[in-house]
Amino acid sequence: MKQVDILVIGGGSAGMAAAAAAYELGVRDILILERADRLGGILCQCIHNGFGLHRYQEELTGPEYASRNIAIIEKNHILYMLRTFVLDITQDKVVTAMNPENGLFNIQAKSIILAMGCRERSRGALMIPGTRPAGVITAGAAQRYLNLEGYLPGKRVVILGSGDIGLIMARQFVMEGIEVKEVVELMPYSGGLTRNISQCLNDFHIPLNLNSTIVEIKGKRRVTGVVIAKVDAGRKPIPGTEREVACDTLMISAGLIPENELSKAAGIRMTPSTKGALVDDHFQTSVSGIFACGNVLHVHDLVDNVSVESESVGQNAARYIAGKLGHESFEDCIPVLEGEGVGALVPQYISLREDSEKKRKLMFRPRNIFRNAAACVYANDVCVVRKKELVLTPGEMCELFIDHSALNQARTITVKIEKE
Repeated sequence: MKQVDILVIGGGSAGMAAAAAAYELGVRDILILERADRLGGILCQCIHNGFGLHRYQEELTGPEYASRNIAIIEKNHILYMLRTFVLDITQDKVVTAMNPENGLFNIQAKSIILAMGCRERSRGALMIPGTRPAGVITAGAAQRYLNLEGYLPGKRVVILGSGDIGLIMARQFVMEGIEVKEVVELMPYSGGLTRNISQCLNDFHIPLNLNSTIVEIKGKRRVTGVVIAKVDAGRKPIPGTEREVACDTLMISAGLIPENELSKAAGIRMTPSTKGALVDDHFQTSVSGIFACGNVLHVHDLVDNVSVESESVGQNAARYIAGKLGHESFEDCIPVLEGEGVGALVPQYISLREDSEKKRKLMFRPRNIFRNAAACVYANDVCVVRKKELVLTPGEMCELFIDHSALNQARTITVKIEKE
């Protein structure tokens, strides 16, 4: 059985950033397992710019951003295996994997970093009625057809969901000569970044219909149209509001789901809020020595944030195998709770160990659009952090920092949004 110090599962932006950070702290026995035929993850098919604004202070395309990470991996001679599919992880950190070159094999790791990313919700997950014609695709599939394969997926497109990938693809469709009939969004707000709503929809005069959904797909061999209806406060279609829109393609951009089948198999505790693992402020899961970062932990808005978070995880994994970072049961940590208006909160626990950072970062997404509000942190019933914001939207992650001194005698930490 092959043995390594740190095993990274996933060779996207999260996995590469974590491996590079661990290398910088002196770890040399690192191995990255990637199921695709190249490093880079989803960035390889994201040819639009907008990446790296925070990290590199310049606009990069997805492949350009990925290439900078790949260059570091190559420069430091960090080992990686491509076309390698991980089948199982045990609690004692034995990984079972397979690839065409080596067949089935096992790896014993001292520490494991989970960086598997996320996947898209499909039509099946949304349970849209109708036949099963050609022309129903996810945003990621459309992106691959256009950017990697060189195919136009259709000529007249309706988009369901206003996540960032869907917004960006709406713009690219128009630039490629495809007619985008409209973008349909179930919620009363868009799930994408404000800049993408402006640059991808408004600048190209693409209509966005909120509080709406698709209730039927028309067509037998190929999509011929979709039926759109308004929804009520419970997100149920309102009878009598149906209308049919002719199109030959339905593109679904209805959210992302962290790829956590391996995490569950390892017995790692999960949370329905993020669909990812429960972690402490070192991003360590409930299983000692297994860490999680990037979109497999919680879906991020910016790849820059993925890299920053993953670097911290790589450093913590390096400290763990050096014996400088132990593992504390979640029952001995301070639970971090989601209060009013707060969702997808990370981390869910804060450790009081002496080796912890003096300031702890909390990340979350607002559950709605809030104007002239404040993001607050309460230790027990005392407000210890209050950050005023002109606007908070679900499409953008929020960060709050809490000082270690504020944690003294705290039984719980609660994050909530309050109106000013």
